[in-house]
Amino acid sequence: MIFVVSILVISMLVAAIAACILKDLLSAVISSCIVSLIAAILFYLLQAPDVAMAEAAIGAALVTTVFIIAIIRTKRHEE
Repeated sequence: MIFVVSILVISMLVAAIAACILKDLLSAVISSCIVSLIAAILFYLLQAPDVAMAEAAIGAALVTTVFIIAIIRTKRHEE
């Protein structure tokens, strides 16, 4: 159990750093979604299924959808 949690935490840190470093906005949003999904898995493993469902629904699904819609609707300076 500790090994699985350690792997998830390390993966979460890598995805969070990638979200900060990436120049492409869509890739950064996807990395942020991965962070939220791993957080939801960690909440579930920590015996908090209600918090895990809220994190998966709001943090991963809703926020990611809003960000992707905003990226699609905006124009870049190069265009």
